Amino acid sequence: MSEPKFNYGGQAVMEGIMMRGQSHMALAVREPSGGIFIYEEPLTSFFYTHKIARWPFVRGITMLWDALVLGTRALMKSANVALEEEGEEMSPWMIAVTLLLSLGLAVAIFFVTPVILTGLVDAFVHSTLLSVTIEGVIRLGFFLVYLVLIGMLPDIRRVFAYHGAEHKTINAYEAGAPLDVDTVSQYPKEHRRCGTGFLLVVLVVSILVFGFMGRPDWFWRIGSRIVLIPVVAAISYEIVRWSAAHCGNRLVRALMAPTLALQSLTTREPDRSQIEVGIAALQRVLAAEGLTTPPAADPEAVP
Repeated sequence: MSEPKFNYGGQAVMEGIMMRGQSHMALAVREPSGGIFIYEEPLTSFFYTHKIARWPFVRGITMLWDALVLGTRALMKSANVALEEEGEEMSPWMIAVTLLLSLGLAVAIFFVTPVILTGLVDAFVHSTLLSVTIEGVIRLGFFLVYLVLIGMLPDIRRVFAYHGAEHKTINAYEAGAPLDVDTVSQYPKEHRRCGTGFLLVVLVVSILVFGFMGRPDWFWRIGSRIVLIPVVAAISYEIVRWSAAHCGNRLVRALMAPTLALQSLTTREPDRSQIEVGIAALQRVLAAEGLTTPPAADPEAVP
């Protein structure tokens, strides 16, 4: 199966879904009144318009920007709509502060703390590969515990259901199926390009990349982890993208099976109203980009 020229994707937000296209994004949110609020805007930043941003390995950084900045803005806007709050769009500095705090916390938990904990036993470990593997296993454990814990929160479970609706909608579109609730609901809530699976690949790739750094002093070890995050993300993105385009291969499917299995922690079966929101968001993006017909059916996406 040849890789499509562009892969549509999205993100679950509070009571809604953000869908990103090649040149537009659309946000659909279920209002307290029962209606669907829809917001659309063109993607005009360097990360979407310049050809360099589409180069292999560089486009992984584009994806990070998309998930962090665009995703944060969509999440804040959806919260205002879902809670019927009146407020202006977040200013650039507010977005920057929110992202810095979020990134700082994530780096501290998932990158700095595993290094510190590994340092407690490093004196008894003589193999660099084993030391880095222990660090990676700790990081993976933190990630899994985090997903399990947040999945216990009622509000997050609803977000996870919208995550499932987003996947079902994209799966149906990529299969060339009609975008109606009855049809979309038949498709799986897992998707081979899911961000959850991407994060799992990041954790595995980080073990390999960090292994090349050896075992420097803890200060330099922590610094290398932070500096190499974009490198790990870029490599991981290319792996996920390539595997999605070659999922017809049994070996590739077997290797990527854990990424699909992990999505059981971050997706829930959506109800009809949530699927309606996913369809509304994708249809708005497709209309904005002049696409009224689905792509040629992908046999791997058919349920």
